[in-house]
Amino acid sequence: MDKKTLAAALMAALACLAGCSDKDKAPKAGQALVSVNGEEITAMQLNEELQRANIQAAQQEGASKQMLEGLIDRQLLQNEAAKDQTDRDPKVVQAIERAKALIVAQAYMQKKIGAIPKPTAAEVSDYYVKHPEFFANRKQFDMKQLVIDTADLGEEVKRYADGSKTLDDVAAWFDQHKVKYVRTQASRTTSDLAPDMSARLKNMKPGQLFVVKEGPRSMFISIADVKDNPASLALAAPQIERFLQGQRTKEAADAELKRLRAVAKIDYLNKAMTTASAAPAAVPAAATATAGPADDTTARGVAGLK
Repeated sequence: MDKKTLAAALMAALACLAGCSDKDKAPKAGQALVSVNGEEITAMQLNEELQRANIQAAQQEGASKQMLEGLIDRQLLQNEAAKDQTDRDPKVVQAIERAKALIVAQAYMQKKIGAIPKPTAAEVSDYYVKHPEFFANRKQFDMKQLVIDTADLGEEVKRYADGSKTLDDVAAWFDQHKVKYVRTQASRTTSDLAPDMSARLKNMKPGQLFVVKEGPRSMFISIADVKDNPASLALAAPQIERFLQGQRTKEAADAELKRLRAVAKIDYLNKAMTTASAAPAAVPAAATATAGPADDTTARGVAGLK
């Protein structure tokens, strides 16, 4: 064997050894990564944390070290909680049982309803044609907004806003009375908004003011422009497919709950708690679907639309 061949063989052998060494260093699923006062934290636990956090592959190396330190902190707290019997506190026990019940119920529902078939191209196209307000005839609303804390939305503010002609008038009044606000701009389409809000906005004139209450914040909004913004079938298809898939999942979950209620013996021991309907009151979160293409946040705000 000549020198060049010998050198190549040695390099290949070293590369193989290095590769084997790297594989040996990679933690296996059940391998313990650290021991905290005798309690082991495994690679399986770390991998689960990474999956729950939806960490991308390129970022996993750095994130793994941070999450491992977080698992160590959690184990330390858990150990101390066991020492002073925090884990036996009735409220803690109840919270644990509730979390366990939710996890088991969701896992059962996911297993029971199985993989729901994807909507066909024909079904997606049919939905597109039957809902032109969301797609072919979609409108876009360009809006200017003043956002304030709902706590500042008193009767005096409402009275002034009712008599104001422009958003700038309202902003000037806020400045004068030292009401904190943030000026923003937003664009929404009829496929983003709840149908009843879309209908109201389409009937409003540019510049007209209205107020939307949304939990801790309230928005004074002025329509700057309304324009056509049609969405093609190709553009809308992924959104329609997700909606139809979610709708089918919810229907399957509702059907399973209805079946379980039909064969169960349910006795309301407190008659005051008897519901008017035997229909399922709720579906586990893993099986729920959105109500439609509209944005839920905006739909909630319709209640405060004036």
